Amino acid sequence: MGTFRRRAAPGWLCGTLALMAFQATGARTAGQFRSSVELVEVYASVSDAAGTSVRGLQAADFEVLEDGRPQPIQAFAAGDFPLSLAIALDHSASMAGSRLVQATSAVRRFLGRLRPEDQVMLLGIAGRVEVLAPLSTDRPQQHQALDLLRPWSTTSLHDALIAGVGLIQPAGGRRALVVLSDGEDRYSEATPAEVLDRARRSDVLVYPLAIGGTAPRVFAEVAAITGGRSFAPKNPRAIDEALASLTAELRDQYLLGYAPPRADDGRPEDGWRSITVRVRGRQGLRIRARDGYFAKRAATEAGGRPS
Repeated sequence: MGTFRRRAAPGWLCGTLALMAFQATGARTAGQFRSSVELVEVYASVSDAAGTSVRGLQAADFEVLEDGRPQPIQAFAAGDFPLSLAIALDHSASMAGSRLVQATSAVRRFLGRLRPEDQVMLLGIAGRVEVLAPLSTDRPQQHQALDLLRPWSTTSLHDALIAGVGLIQPAGGRRALVVLSDGEDRYSEATPAEVLDRARRSDVLVYPLAIGGTAPRVFAEVAAITGGRSFAPKNPRAIDEALASLTAELRDQYLLGYAPPRADDGRPEDGWRSITVRVRGRQGLRIRARDGYFAKRAATEAGGRPS
């Protein structure tokens, strides 16, 4: 098992949108466009008033704004994209007994709902953050890691959120972090503000589950800024329902790409850029997408790409 004691260095960059990778892995996508241009990538989840995912939207149905200004969508995909997922499970003393058993069982069933090609990393949250199983498609290894999990120590929840984002960020494809915890931080070096700052500097979707129904404020905030979703299941059945809903959401997301505009309107070349995603002509829909990114000055002298 590996151990992560301190947070990874920040540095989310606008990536090259490699949509051809979706076809190579056999992902079920529609309306794909390819681009080798440096693009801002935005994953969007769209649901109706009942919480059901809305499928079948096309690029023309979406409007993307950066700092309030509409941006042309230059790349688009819809469907079940390649997924790299970190699952962080709280096994501190406060989770001892039925709570840990129920959470572990729910994670097993969640693993069974994923596609065989989805890559998963398992993390343990206690007095330190541990890598229980490295990123792979090896489900037997991941189940074995769950078998060995035992309650101990206190809860370094804030550190786990930062570690999880940092560890899954270098992975390929769509990146997400699922956190299951009773929601009480008792040991972390990191503050909630540092958690949010690290999340803003990544492009990892964060999905926290507060087992027991009482969620800390940072859960809702980190989910909102990354385009994820927070849950507060109060019983074992609700944990399963939350993870089933999450599985459906991950299968029905949209990927939108646009070229970052030049800062020729008085804005500095680097700094925070807000992102707003809308669906044209449809009322009552809920759209979840990351709320922005940090732009950096292009490294033209070194031959580098804008970040």
